[in-house]
Amino acid sequence: MLQFIIRRTVGAFVTLFLIGAATFFLFVAAPSDYASLACGKDCSPQRLADIREALGLNLPLAQQFWHFMSGIVTGRDFPAGHCSAPCLGVSFYSGDMVWSTIMDRFPLTLTLTAGGAVVFLLIGVGAGMLAAYRRGTLVDKVATGGSMVLSSFQIYFLGPVVLTILVYSTGWMEDPRYVPITQDPVGWFVGMSIPVCVMATIFTAQYTRMARSSMIEQLAEDHVRTARAKGMSRRYVFLRYAWRGSLIPIVTVLGIDVSSMLGGAVVTELTFSLQGIGRLAVDGAVNKDLPLTMGVMLFGAFFILLINILTDITYAWIDPRIRLS
Repeated sequence: MLQFIIRRTVGAFVTLFLIGAATFFLFVAAPSDYASLACGKDCSPQRLADIREALGLNLPLAQQFWHFMSGIVTGRDFPAGHCSAPCLGVSFYSGDMVWSTIMDRFPLTLTLTAGGAVVFLLIGVGAGMLAAYRRGTLVDKVATGGSMVLSSFQIYFLGPVVLTILVYSTGWMEDPRYVPITQDPVGWFVGMSIPVCVMATIFTAQYTRMARSSMIEQLAEDHVRTARAKGMSRRYVFLRYAWRGSLIPIVTVLGIDVSSMLGGAVVTELTFSLQGIGRLAVDGAVNKDLPLTMGVMLFGAFFILLINILTDITYAWIDPRIRLS
């Protein structure tokens, strides 16, 4: 297991380095003038020259790349001050350190991701497993039909509908807002409950269908039918043999979904006017804030690789044969 983890971790670091290099050359070494974007519209030649010197754009390209990559590990000095590691640069638009800005927005996105994952895993996977166990019954038909209906909704449609009913018309709920959990746990739960539930609703439909089909496939496997032929109860075979094997496709999709949400739940944050990583990425693109855009890209790539490693470890726990592959 240890060699398995080390191999995956080394591969992730190599991939992250290549992503960092691609990001650097895509933005910094592109034909567009990097310094002009930082200088703004009313930019004098002297100020443009000062910005080039401050950003190190007058240095050879290889040296610029070295400063960029080493700054992520050791930090870097800018005219605005010292940028501690991991240094992702200074925002053109606000003048703040990119890493600090991302960390300010990350708790909200983490709340959306973790809360949504808990809801759609408990409800979606649970409903799918129950539908497979009671295949052909009314429970199966309700779960399957409900998932098909919910899968037709989109967050940008369902969100305003829920807000209109629960917030603006009836006043049963407060307008969604983020409050740090350490400051007000109740306010944190109430303020984020609508965005979390709306986002989880879309994923719940997907995981219900996936869990049901995966479990039905497992129940048709030879080893499961052999266990039933030996006289083991259906419930025991379901929980002892079929359940674990059905988790592999669910874990695969879960890793992709969680990593993408940690990189920014863009539609959810825009729908509910929440200031998370997704909204930050949109603001960086709109304002042509290249350091901010680069920082969000690297931050999202890091979490995609991290979740992939955790997914591989989970694979090895579910099916030990994967460790040898």
